[in-house]
Amino acid sequence: MIQAMPYRSTPVFTHDTLPEALRRAHSTKAGVWGLLKVLKGSILYVIEETGERQLIHAPHSVVILPQQLHSVDPRSDMEM
Repeated sequence: MIQAMPYRSTPVFTHDTLPEALRRAHSTKAGVWGLLKVLKGSILYVIEETGERQLIHAPHSVVILPQQLHSVDPRSDMEM
């Protein structure tokens, strides 16, 4: 059985501290998965290649595939 282990975490971001780079299209590296956890409020998660848009509310998460071009847009007073 393969077990995924985190190798890096970001600080908790709020609407005011969310870096501009995360609001624009960006991706993870090859072979690197991401887990975006919404702790408070909601965000709009956009998969850029397909145009798929998901409104993610706390306390839910979304899995980010390796090299998947995506962006986030805060929709409320949020923490992620």
